[in-house]
Amino acid sequence: MTKNPSSQHTSHKPEQASAAVSEEQAGQQETSRKTEKKEKQQRKWEAKRKRPRLRIFPIWLRIIVILIFATAAFIIGLMIGFAVLGDGSPLDVLRLETWQHIIDIVNKTE
Repeated sequence: MTKNPSSQHTSHKPEQASAAVSEEQAGQQETSRKTEKKEKQQRKWEAKRKRPRLRIFPIWLRIIVILIFATAAFIIGLMIGFAVLGDGSPLDVLRLETWQHIIDIVNKTE
């Protein structure tokens, strides 16, 4: 049972050659995948750039809605503050006489 060193050595050469070829193929596949990915991203970007964005809820309408919500929140806050902290009627906040009275108190006029 003597081992033939030449048979062992020659059996590794085809494996090494096939490993080198498979590494090259893997490198080429990786490169081609990267280029395909870049091309796909480029096409997506160009498609987005060409067509204008359609907004369902336009910016001017967003601004108006935000102003309405802010005004409503301010009025509700005044009503809660006047009713809870001031022991008054919540609807009294909306009366002009109430605000005139507050201005008179601030200015100290009688």
